[in-house]
Amino acid sequence: VQLVESGGGLVQAGTSLRLSCVASGSTASIDAMGWHRQAPGKRRELVASITRDGTYYSDSVKGRFTISRDNDKNTMYLQMNSLKPEDTAVYYCNAVSSWLDYWGQGTQVTVSS
Repeated sequence: VQLVESGGGLVQAGTSLRLSCVASGSTASIDAMGWHRQAPGKRRELVASITRDGTYYSDSVKGRFTISRDNDKNTMYLQMNSLKPEDTAVYYCNAVSSWLDYWGQGTQVTVSS
């Protein structure tokens, strides 16, 4: 499974961005997908995930971010609204397939105050 993210950028606080993650390869075997982020000097954290059973959001983004997946396009999205400076990080796409983890290269999101 190969993953490629896009959609990051520099935005002002209070605005929105939509990240995309295109999967290729053995996409039919993907069990779960998610978005993680890593800010400078901090550990990578799970932001949101999506499986056949539903979605999960961290408390820090609940109500502001929405994760979705278009299986026909093999693409996962993260709609980020009401962005805050503390959302600044590199955002990584993740897929779990047959108990293996796959990662994209990351896309930078910078939110200015």
